[in-house]
Amino acid sequence: MYQPSRIVLGIPRNPEWDKVRNQYLKNHNRCVVCSRATKLNVHHIRPYHLYHELELDPTNLITLCENTGINCHFVFGHLGDWTAYNPNVIEDTGIYHKKIEERYYI
Repeated sequence: MYQPSRIVLGIPRNPEWDKVRNQYLKNHNRCVVCSRATKLNVHHIRPYHLYHELELDPTNLITLCENTGINCHFVFGHLGDWTAYNPNVIEDTGIYHKKIEERYYI
């Protein structure tokens, strides 16, 4: 079972985070990029350690997977660097999801 960190970059998690995360995953149970339903992560669009007031705001959340092959959380949420965040994550995930939906097969 996923065990979220209680402290991120010195900022403690809100005690309600687990409840909000679990409810969000019930309603958004697929990666917005690849549509997988495994190894899901609820990613903050604006990092909660910078925007404390948005930690529990569902409009600041997006579901991204951490699967082998393409780790959508790492690639799209953090642009390949865990110390970074992607301010365009909504747009970028939408573009790539569309490409996957419209891909051609050999």
